[in-house]
Amino acid sequence: MSFFRYFLPIWIVFLIFPAFSQEFSGTVKNETGDPVQARIRVLNTETETRSNADGMFVISGLLPGEYLLHISSPTTGSLEYPIRFPDTVQHEIILKDKSVTLETVTVSAVKQETLQRDFPGSVTILSARDVTRLRLWNTTDFTALAPNLFTGNPGDNRTVTSIRGITSTSYDPAVATYIDGVNQFGLDTYISELIDVERIEFLRGPQGTLYGRGAMGGVISIITKEPSNKTRGFAEAHLGNYGWQRYSAGISTPVVKNKLYAGVSAVYQSHNGFFTNEYNHSSFDVQQTITANYNLKYQLGKHWSLRANFKQNHHRNNGAFPLHSSKEEAMEQPYRLNQDAVAKMIDNTLNGSLSFHYSGKQFHFVSQSTFQTNQRYYDGAIDGDFSPLDAVSIYNDYGGKWNRTTVPAQEFRFSSPATAKRLKWVAGSYLFFQEGFVKQAVKYGGDALLIGAPDTDFSVINTSKFRSAGGALFGQVTWVLIEKLELTAGLRYDLEYKRQSVLSEYQKDPDPEPLFALRSDTTGKADFTAFSPKAGLLYHINETSSGYATYSRGFRPGGLTQLSNDPSQPPLYAFDPEYSDNLEVGFRSSLLKNQLSFHVALFYTMVLNAQVPTLILPEAITITRNAGKLISKGVELELAALPFKQVEIRGNFGYTDARYPSLTLSQNDQAVELDNHRQLFTPRVTSLLVLQYTQPLKHAFVATLRGEWKYVGDHFFDLANQISQEAYNLLNVRAGIGYRQFESAIWVRNLADTRFIDYAYDFGAVHLGAPRTYGLSLIFHFD
Repeated sequence: MSFFRYFLPIWIVFLIFPAFSQEFSGTVKNETGDPVQARIRVLNTETETRSNADGMFVISGLLPGEYLLHISSPTTGSLEYPIRFPDTVQHEIILKDKSVTLETVTVSAVKQETLQRDFPGSVTILSARDVTRLRLWNTTDFTALAPNLFTGNPGDNRTVTSIRGITSTSYDPAVATYIDGVNQFGLDTYISELIDVERIEFLRGPQGTLYGRGAMGGVISIITKEPSNKTRGFAEAHLGNYGWQRYSAGISTPVVKNKLYAGVSAVYQSHNGFFTNEYNHSSFDVQQTITANYNLKYQLGKHWSLRANFKQNHHRNNGAFPLHSSKEEAMEQPYRLNQDAVAKMIDNTLNGSLSFHYSGKQFHFVSQSTFQTNQRYYDGAIDGDFSPLDAVSIYNDYGGKWNRTTVPAQEFRFSSPATAKRLKWVAGSYLFFQEGFVKQAVKYGGDALLIGAPDTDFSVINTSKFRSAGGALFGQVTWVLIEKLELTAGLRYDLEYKRQSVLSEYQKDPDPEPLFALRSDTTGKADFTAFSPKAGLLYHINETSSGYATYSRGFRPGGLTQLSNDPSQPPLYAFDPEYSDNLEVGFRSSLLKNQLSFHVALFYTMVLNAQVPTLILPEAITITRNAGKLISKGVELELAALPFKQVEIRGNFGYTDARYPSLTLSQNDQAVELDNHRQLFTPRVTSLLVLQYTQPLKHAFVATLRGEWKYVGDHFFDLANQISQEAYNLLNVRAGIGYRQFESAIWVRNLADTRFIDYAYDFGAVHLGAPRTYGLSLIFHFD
């Protein structure tokens, strides 16, 4: 099924403005007057250049007007520099050393590039350097990197995310994740491995106006590095205990200077797993992953560019779902399992995108076509009772058609030009189509009578075919009302249609064919609409401080319940979208010549028509109902400081009180009242403190010592608040020495070997977080 089968985009033809002969030129130097080779980007345009060995650069081809440059260098800090184009004056730009000034960062997740200080909301940004120092390899490692952010691994390498008590409880996420502008549509199409990252942006609070479905808790935007006129590359090797190996490499280069650029990067990772299966005395959860990222950029002209991106992820897990049957078992016999059915999970994901970018005098235009597909199955039966009994197992290897999800999507987006000052705007449309085929058998073996099954040696085969399609129109404006005061307002309208067909069949071993249908082939349909408004005020107190107040709304789409063997849970029951309304006030400031920055925010979120999940065993599927109202409120604080030269301190603190003032569940044909119970997957407190000391040595050597302390408060994994994790601390340390383009480092994660539950299911099974791991990293890069 090819990419272009889904897309026959009608590209709008625009008048291409002629390039101007005028120029803007300058020289980049450090504080001692030495030239600096820096990257210079003109925000919200297609223009980028680099200063040469003498620090000199020239920008040409822009339309007349005012622009903002973002200038950065690996050896120094970064800054923004406003310019008027053209300009005959030779500008001298001074970059301060990164040991005495904090980095100036931009936010692109608002679908226009803006400075972080000009964003009226809560956003945490990690640079490429942060990703390396934090040893971020996977999105499951995101817990506490931003206030009130929590991620968990259910045991199959997926990522379940919670922000401010808004959490994923089904295959439709409540926190949207984008990689290079491509929505990771569901948990199945999600690529969790991180490679060649430019930066990661964590937007907290509903982002429904610009992102629509799934952004009711926030947005995580992962941006990888684009190829340019500068050849750059890297190679890394990481070795650790538990047989951990991770090798990555990449290169990007101009194929035709100023015209065609290409880049490729890949990572291979494997480890022997943290768990031992006592049933056969073998390692459990042995994993191998290969991830690749391909980039191509073609500069059609000064104002037009074409970009193609392709990502693939191949994951193999010999022992998915390494689950203990209870919290007590996990703590008494950590990482020791006893399961009779073990199979390899095969998980293949492809993501592709093709986008056209136009930067003109009156507007910018982006057309992005995306395609995602995933197939996920087991090459044999996996254990469903998490014991040595031959009671229940799960099988789903029915061939290439089954257990596959495909999602093509298209976005057209117009926005104000880079020269816009008093009025900035963005507007567009979004279309998607999702198709999936799922077939799975619950096998009852020779010991099935011991768990209450009516018979032995039979299977119940459930088949589901689903399709969904939707579209949206959105727009947002930012208007400077008076000097220092800006108003932001926006609205989005989403329409979505879903159709699902289900079939349940009975098969008696050893007969390979089903004997009869338990439930006839049934089809259900549903459609939903949603309005997502936003309004906010931003007041610039001075050049380094601002305050804001915002209201925003997000939603998670409705759907149809899955097919299970529980007669009290009928299939194809339609449930409605849930909506989150958020009020937030905040203040951010930079002090002491940008050696200290902080951000504080207060928020209040109300979720209506809350989608409440119920896990049905042994199929391990989720039945969803609209069953309550959720109130989440809290406070957040972020801090970055350079108290002394070569010493860096970063930290954050988040407090969330997320509860259901009203919640009624149906269990065993009875109504269960859970009023005032806390939300699941929501720590009351998250906190992070990072201390780093960098010491220059002789002959260009540099030594670095880094410590990270994470605190994760108490939280629950079920709505009945019976399965809990007490508050715990995690300590990570890293010591490295670098020489020019090389660095070697030793690291230890979870230094105290803390035992904690990473994820738990509401029927009691738990997945433990990683024990103490340690290793050696060798890193080489050039640019």
